[in-house]
Formats: sequence, C-alpha cells, structure tokens
Amino acid sequence: MKTKILVTGASRGIGAAIVSAFDPDLCDVIGLSSRDGDLANPDMPSRLWDDAVQRLDGHIDVLINNAGIFDANPLDSSEADWLESWNRTMQINLTASAALCRSAVLHWKENRRPGRIVNVASRAAYRGDSPAHWHYAASKAGMVAMTKTIARGYASEGILAFAICPGFTMTGMADDYLAIRGGDKLLADIPLGKVADPEEVAAIAKFCATDAPASMTGAVVDVNGASYVR
Repeated sequence: MKTKILVTGASRGIGAAIVSAFDPDLCDVIGLSSRDGDLANPDMPSRLWDDAVQRLDGHIDVLINNAGIFDANPLDSSEADWLESWNRTMQINLTASAALCRSAVLHWKENRRPGRIVNVASRAAYRGDSPAHWHYAASKAGMVAMTKTIARGYASEGILAFAICPGFTMTGMADDYLAIRGGDKLLADIPLGKVADPEEVAAIAKFCATDAPASMTGAVVDVNGASYVR
C-alpha cells in the first residue's frame, strides 16, 4: 500500500524538491501551492486538508508543512502596516501550519492509525533573524515548539512529529535575501562555504516522513552548514 503524503508550499524550492524526492511507485504525494489556496485565509487550511483526504482515497499518512513567506517588515513602518505584516506572516507560517497539524492529528486519532508530521522551520527559530524579520523568526520558533508539543502529546498513539531547521537554502526567497544583504558576507558566516541545496533539505524531510525511527520523534534537525550549532 502506498504512503499518502501531503506537502504544502510545493511550487518551488524546498517544497518542489520534497515532492520530487518520493518514489511515485511507493508514495502518492499531493503538493499544494498558493494556486491551490491562500493560506492567509484562516478558512483555507481545513478546506485544503479535506480536499487532500478525498483525493488520497480517504486517508493521509504524512503531513509536511513547508509553506511560508519571508517578507521584510521594517521597524519604522507605520504601526498599522507593521502589525498587518506581522499577522500575515504568523497566519501563513504558523497558524495555517497549526491548523493542518490539528486536522492531521484528529484524522489519525479518529481512525486509530499512526501518522507523521514534518514541519520545515528555520535556523531563525534559534538564532533569530534580521531586524526586519522579527515576525519570521517568531513564527519559526513557534513551529518548533508546536512540533515538540505534538511529539510529546501523541507519541503513545503512534503520531510522530519532526522539525527541520534549514539555514539559507538556494531558493528564490534566499536568492533575494542574499542579494539584499550582501551574499559574500553571509556566505563567509557559513563554515561549509555554501548555502544548502533544496535537495539536501528534501532528503531529510523524506527520511523523517518515511524512515526515521519512532524514538526520534520530537527531534529538530539542523541544515545550516554549521552556521549555527546548538
């Protein structure tokens, strides 16, 4: 029987690489992008989940939350604009992921079946980010804390949760940021001397989704070229 997998943020970069990492002979994968629904809409996560369950013959085994935005939010913008940007980032990066996690956990509990959650967070969850990205770092820290809480709460029912914390990854989002912040300076802060490739993050996501031992639940895996070592 094929493993049924739902991946958000699958249009490019890490998400697209994650979808491509799974063998289609072994897994049925639905990759969602912004074209499928705007996660800024609080009603959208449950709709997307219900649709995916139907498309995957009534059951999902693995949820991979990868969708996220990285919009600058300057401190000197107006209070209204700053709060709007904060709330939008939290909704897409954290709240929508939480809603999907909730749907997944309820789905597995109701069907008395095991399941796995893989949340793609960020190095920023631990190291922080630029002064214009308080909201991004906070959203990813929340995702890590949520993952650990799910792991602790439902391991006895076979529901496992893992988080991945990439540093810079060569996606369109990272390309823009490297250009703005000065790529050479940022690369100098990475002992490995390069940013991660999406395929490297995808390999870890695949491992967590299908092969990681159960005792690893609650783990946070860093992928940052030793730029931040905990």
